[in-house]
Amino acid sequence: MASATVPLLDDDTIPFGEEDEMRDPSQAGQKYTHPYVTFFHLFFRGAAIVIYMFCGWFSESFITSFVFVVLFLSADFWTVKNISGRLLVGLRWWNYVDDDGKSHWVFESKNSSESFKSRVNKHEQRVFWLGLILCPVFWGLFFLMALFGLKFKWLLLVMIAIALNAANLYGYIKCNYGASKDLNSAATDFVRTQLFKNAMDIMTKPSGAPPPTNVRPTGVV
Repeated sequence: MASATVPLLDDDTIPFGEEDEMRDPSQAGQKYTHPYVTFFHLFFRGAAIVIYMFCGWFSESFITSFVFVVLFLSADFWTVKNISGRLLVGLRWWNYVDDDGKSHWVFESKNSSESFKSRVNKHEQRVFWLGLILCPVFWGLFFLMALFGLKFKWLLLVMIAIALNAANLYGYIKCNYGASKDLNSAATDFVRTQLFKNAMDIMTKPSGAPPPTNVRPTGVV
């Protein structure tokens, strides 16, 4: 769906796509131009996984573990949806209800702009997509473990985690490859693109330093 004209943000909020104009020029040469955003993009979702895995070491109460995991999952969902996607990769998805009560989903992307592409930090972009894809894989494994282990109360928690992680993954894939595309074709294109990029990185990566040419062979006078 194309970008809507209905305002999403208040008047005193930086418009979508103009965040880099407010960036400190001293950050231009840094490896990560949004270090705190990059950190919290991984922190909340990583903390939810760690708490789920090791909560039994600290508390035997299922309610306590459930509450803490859901809190971190909620913080992660809000952070990824509203902050890290917008700042790290120039993508945003949201929803609004018009005057007729009809719900509209909007998927926006600034990647079509060449000037924006040149400003995207490749390290942050890689961290964003890796965190977005790998964490649902972990929760998928936890789902299978809880299902075959007949741990149905933990299964409910894992399903909440999968729903929140999958919502952001679905939204950003739609943003990146167009709202009109089918999700299956968009996911296929994404995987193909990532594999091609990784293959090109391996092929173009320089090998070790060349051997010195001025070394005399042993035994020669």
